[in-house]
Amino acid sequence: MPKNLFQRMIFAFITVVITVHGYVFYSLYVINGATFMQMTGKSGVIAAINALGGVSMFGTPVPIWAVVLVEFAFAYTLECVMGSPCSIRLVRRVFKPNSVHPVIFETAVIVATVGLMCPSMSLIAAFMYYPYGVQPFNMWTLLANWLKLVCYNLPFAFFSQLLFIQPLVRTIFKLLFGRGKHSAEKQEGTTATANT
Repeated sequence: MPKNLFQRMIFAFITVVITVHGYVFYSLYVINGATFMQMTGKSGVIAAINALGGVSMFGTPVPIWAVVLVEFAFAYTLECVMGSPCSIRLVRRVFKPNSVHPVIFETAVIVATVGLMCPSMSLIAAFMYYPYGVQPFNMWTLLANWLKLVCYNLPFAFFSQLLFIQPLVRTIFKLLFGRGKHSAEKQEGTTATANT
């Protein structure tokens, strides 16, 4: 786990880079890919998106790389300002980090982060991908789109973060910053106890 502000920023950066690419793939290919291909008659999702002129964001077609950059900016800001700090505070109300196994504490942080970030990012996405050019803005349509996005994204967010993304991020983080003095001392103490 990150020990200071710099490490938290790097941890959030790695998490968001992996997560945004995963969500863009999930959104464009898994959720909307068949629709894009049906609309254009193309046999591949990328070809269909190119035929459409890009992905419609704020009513304007933009290339996929622009979608990734915009979503990264929103997700990184939200993760640093709300996601990580609030999820750790919420989990510390339930668990004391020193009195519970680290895996339980880290899993609770992941679940709390998903619970905060998924609805927040889905609301931002509901605004970004609202069909502005097709119909006039309607708050009920926006709320329906937001609820639909939460229903699509929450299971993907939960399982991808818990089973793939966070273990990968923690592995990368340990390679960059080491296990930390406390973890090394704890492991040495466990090894010494096991050898006696």
